[in-house]
Amino acid sequence: MKIKRLERMRDSQRAYHRQCKWAMEDGIYAPHSYEETPPDAWSWWDDVGFILGGRRVIVWWIHPRQSYADEIGERAWSEAGDPPREGGFFGDSTPNYKRVGRSRKKIISYTRQPAQGELRQYYDKLDAVTKRLQHDGIDFEVSPSWRRERLSWATGVALVAPLEVRNEAELKTVADLARRLLRGETTLDREFPDYCYGKEQWLAEQARG
Repeated sequence: MKIKRLERMRDSQRAYHRQCKWAMEDGIYAPHSYEETPPDAWSWWDDVGFILGGRRVIVWWIHPRQSYADEIGERAWSEAGDPPREGGFFGDSTPNYKRVGRSRKKIISYTRQPAQGELRQYYDKLDAVTKRLQHDGIDFEVSPSWRRERLSWATGVALVAPLEVRNEAELKTVADLARRLLRGETTLDREFPDYCYGKEQWLAEQARG
């Protein structure tokens, strides 16, 4: 039995792909350049697109070390506490306007001024806590995972997998893995049996620089 909402979304995805073409090479859409990426660099995150069944798939990939680093950041914020409120969040900021119509303007962003006084002390503390946690590591483990999301213009795939991406050939490996996961041809347990990224892996990588 067809679900009308899903059918409408699939039609919308196909129509968007027909109207707005991706600049693709070797079967993938690569939004980022690798010209300045060293061949032995650690990988953190990347995006890649491909076409499956006449519809776009966009993959938001991150390495488990990125998830680990994000958790360090979260814990550093928690340990440092809330920042002091000096004049409110926008108190030390300058609004940037955009003209709307002939005589009206609306605020589209704020330019924040350099932090001073207690606020500067707070960010110095946050920086010190972050560096300590990065140096010592934290008790936290990351396993491979993936999640599908239906968008009006594409199928989104949030993928956490221990791959290294330093060129388009390696990026294609990410796209191939996502494609096989969507088709049910493989699982992350099969691709990365018993894999887990934690404190031991983080400290080993930090020691190697």
